[in-house]
Amino acid sequence: MNHDESRSLYDRALSVMPGGVNSSVRATRPYPFFVERGDGAHVVDADGNRYLDYAMGYGPLLYGHDMPEPVRSAVQSHASEGPMYGAPTEVEVEHAEFVARHVPSVEMIRFVNSGTEATVSAVRLARGYTGRDKIVVMQGGYHGAQESTLVEGEPGDVHPSTSGIPEAFAEHTIPVPFNDFETMNQVFEEHGEDIAAVLTEPILGNNGIVLPVDGYLEHLRDVTEEHDSLLIFDEVITGFRVGGLQCAQGKYGVTPDVTTFGKIIGGGFPVGAIGGKSEILEQFSPAGPVFQSGTFSGHPVTMAAGYEYLKFAAENDVYEHVNRLGEKLRRGITDIVEDQAPAYTVVGTDSMFKTVFTREAPSDLADACEAGCEQRPDCPRYDHCPKDASDIQNAGTERWERIFWQEMKDRGIFLTANQFESQFVSYAHTDEDIEETLEAYKEVL
Repeated sequence: MNHDESRSLYDRALSVMPGGVNSSVRATRPYPFFVERGDGAHVVDADGNRYLDYAMGYGPLLYGHDMPEPVRSAVQSHASEGPMYGAPTEVEVEHAEFVARHVPSVEMIRFVNSGTEATVSAVRLARGYTGRDKIVVMQGGYHGAQESTLVEGEPGDVHPSTSGIPEAFAEHTIPVPFNDFETMNQVFEEHGEDIAAVLTEPILGNNGIVLPVDGYLEHLRDVTEEHDSLLIFDEVITGFRVGGLQCAQGKYGVTPDVTTFGKIIGGGFPVGAIGGKSEILEQFSPAGPVFQSGTFSGHPVTMAAGYEYLKFAAENDVYEHVNRLGEKLRRGITDIVEDQAPAYTVVGTDSMFKTVFTREAPSDLADACEAGCEQRPDCPRYDHCPKDASDIQNAGTERWERIFWQEMKDRGIFLTANQFESQFVSYAHTDEDIEETLEAYKEVL
């Protein structure tokens, strides 16, 4: 493939943008390809190269790059009527009503402009509602670029994970390993009266897709209720991807007090949201004492796009299609891995997938999970498959970024550029696309 135009654009970008990009994950080696346009399940770069896209904007493009006609019409209609108003509109009420009807935890919702803004606001809400300061998070979980959760370490030894954040900001955040019952119990025994909330993704989606082990989410629900703390599910990635319109909380049957959203809830436009019980959400101003506001919150174009996006999914076979293809892809990759790289672990659920370059495997793979790790205790891979973020970090992350991703890109397959980010199937993908992708996996692995 020729990448001369992308190289030239990157050279220009380095002069005017830090690292040549506006989001650090886009800084692929040796330089990123620059997308000119999307086309169904594909993107076309500045040099005319065409790629099957499984990054899908890091999740929000449930339908690929072609909006369903009702979504396109709604976007064009609202955009033509004015850019924004600084006043409420009917469509934001309709969108809020739709989400509240379908997501188990949501009685009320506050729309914002990004997943980061949603989690920042949710943490502030939890502290304001409970009158407590401490937040428990999962090691390696990601909740946006906010000071309260950009931390690393373990209970009793926590530090900011990036420069620019004072050490004092980490004092009230407690990171624990995902799927670790014992550590969670110990943290609550020591700090229970000071913990405002446990903030977690129901599935770690920024660390290779780590599913919860049996009973873990239920345990979080129990321990938070016992200590009058809140349980916050960050469904920025899993929301309206896993579990259909009920999200991951519906799939797992565990209802949090508060849920944060992003991605699909705005139909691919900038969005975030905080939903939950009315008595908690009414702590937000102007109803309550927890200040939260934003000029672009509930933007009419974003609200129209998100509302029509989710309505289309409710009225068509969208989830049946994407989940079937997701399972077909995971099954196919599992077969290839068992034959060519048996130490690797295929992970994912519904329309999410990833291959983790784990370094160990059982000697006998009979009766292993057939369509991605299910955290099934009787699976021979169970003791080897990822249980928390450290298992992903100890995998062959450099091999993914330096070799595998590059080779797949050269075969016209656009995957997320590191070992950690999730990948997604869209409504625009076809069975033929899946077969083409599996052939590339066979060649590269």
